[in-house]
Amino acid sequence: MKLLRFGAAGSERPGLVDESGTIRDLSSIVDDIGRDTLSNATLQRLRKIDPSTLPSVDGSTRLGPPVADVRHFIAVGLNYTDHAIETNAPIPAEPVVFSKAPSSIVGPNDNILMPPNSEKLDWEAEIAVVIGEHAFGLSEEQALSVVAGYLICHDVSERDDQLHRSGQWIKGKSAPSFGPLGPWLVTADEVPDPQNINLWLTVNGLTMQSGTTAKMIFSFRYLISYISRFMSLEPGDVITTGTPHGVGLGMKPPVFLKPGDVVELGANGLGRQQQTVVLRR
Repeated sequence: MKLLRFGAAGSERPGLVDESGTIRDLSSIVDDIGRDTLSNATLQRLRKIDPSTLPSVDGSTRLGPPVADVRHFIAVGLNYTDHAIETNAPIPAEPVVFSKAPSSIVGPNDNILMPPNSEKLDWEAEIAVVIGEHAFGLSEEQALSVVAGYLICHDVSERDDQLHRSGQWIKGKSAPSFGPLGPWLVTADEVPDPQNINLWLTVNGLTMQSGTTAKMIFSFRYLISYISRFMSLEPGDVITTGTPHGVGLGMKPPVFLKPGDVVELGANGLGRQQQTVVLRR
């Protein structure tokens, strides 16, 4: 099942994508796609609905982030060996965990707002998981049982703020629009092997990233279990799991985004995103 949210920013409505690719309005069934609708029990109830009985939605309608009111946006850094090498960082012995501000989350095709003084705006295509059940202290064997689904995350990064502001990465990861999610949330039952997802990213049509979750240093199971040792995971939490090689910072010389650039990214089975970089006024 592919769940999404559509409509103007701040006024999104819940929906799903049927087998023909048509968006269907779910607002008569649930109020939104968020903490109260991501449990296994509720998702099972939604699977029983005949999509043809739901109103269709114009395909040109804006898509919002697929999950509403995210309270915790957790990120993992340096989780692909080739990415750590390209950025001259040591291979981590344990997951590098940091946060992105939930206020950075936008829809999959919304503009990237470049901060006025930014000179090192960078891209990172990632696969994220959305938590559907309360969890703390999970074993690796239990970890995937709390996943509601998977989606694409663009972990937009301002490298100067990330790397040269006392080492607190959240500073370079949290500006408005730095967390495009979507286009939809693919429920876990439709992703039988999350360690076999190919992902890619282009800038102005030129391929910059092409990787696979098979090359993650720490698997989805391990990351969810590991993070749950330190904090309670709650429905609606988003964990984005790192990027493969090909970021602008790792190029020689480095290449960074500028106003007017168009970024596209996608993953097999999870859809695609497209953003245009515009200068934030």
